Amino acid sequence: MKKTSSPRKGPENKQVDSRFIVESESQLLEYLIARIPEKSRKVIKAVLRDRQVSVGGKAVTQYDHPLRKGQEIKVRWQKIPLDQLYQGIQIVFEDSDLIVIDKPAGLLTVATDTEKRKTAYSILSDYVKKRDPDNKIFVVHRIDRETSGLLLFAKSEEMKDAVQGTWMSTITERVYVALVEGVVEPTEGTITSWLTESSAFKVYSSQNPQQGKKAVTHYQVIQSNRDYSLLKVSLETGRKHQIRVHLQDLGHPVVGDKKYGSTDNPLKRLGLHAQVLAFIHPVSNVPWRFETPIPRSFLRVFKN
Repeated sequence: MKKTSSPRKGPENKQVDSRFIVESESQLLEYLIARIPEKSRKVIKAVLRDRQVSVGGKAVTQYDHPLRKGQEIKVRWQKIPLDQLYQGIQIVFEDSDLIVIDKPAGLLTVATDTEKRKTAYSILSDYVKKRDPDNKIFVVHRIDRETSGLLLFAKSEEMKDAVQGTWMSTITERVYVALVEGVVEPTEGTITSWLTESSAFKVYSSQNPQQGKKAVTHYQVIQSNRDYSLLKVSLETGRKHQIRVHLQDLGHPVVGDKKYGSTDNPLKRLGLHAQVLAFIHPVSNVPWRFETPIPRSFLRVFKN
């Protein structure tokens, strides 16, 4: 393994990038630990986590990423704020097949006929095309504009089709947190109904199996006071507006969701966050699980 440069201080007392050329097969974390003994294991894990390490020009976060002879590794020691890099989008995971992001509330997943503003899709498309103009991004699933949280994209049409075609077995866990109006009782349960969408793009719930697609939602109360309840919501199916409609059915609409019965908006946004996303990688068969913190504003309503 050949080291082509080492961490050092620049003229403004900042560390410049480190670059290495791999001379034999190894795994990324153990390689970096061996080549940069002046840095602790904790520091090296941190730069991997924060996407400051690239292999062959592509950011890598996996500790066990396999290295091949001749590859160039670059370590960027100066951390760049993610919101400056990706316009509010945080990239949680990326490899040659998939990208997982943490989307902020207020950003569309993709453009619509009536809304052409900046979208998560267009931002990621620009991001991958900076590396290669032929690179593309494909939408695997969507979350509503006013919902924040984890969202999965593919880097090829084949990968998109592979995930969508095996959705029930590939996606092993999807968990949301929802801030809803009122005290929810019982404190856990399951809501099942059949959903159909009107020409006005509003989804309606029915107990008639002949009227729409079956939707199953599980919920559990995490925290509550006299005005609000914070729920953990797990999806067994993934229908459009499923959580919003089912919580309206429960009599406790998501705060800020005027479309589905809410009359209160303490967050000034929709009280819905996609917190957990877990899947089996279609290529490597490795299980991945990603979890983001509950938004602080969701918890703030319980401090009074």
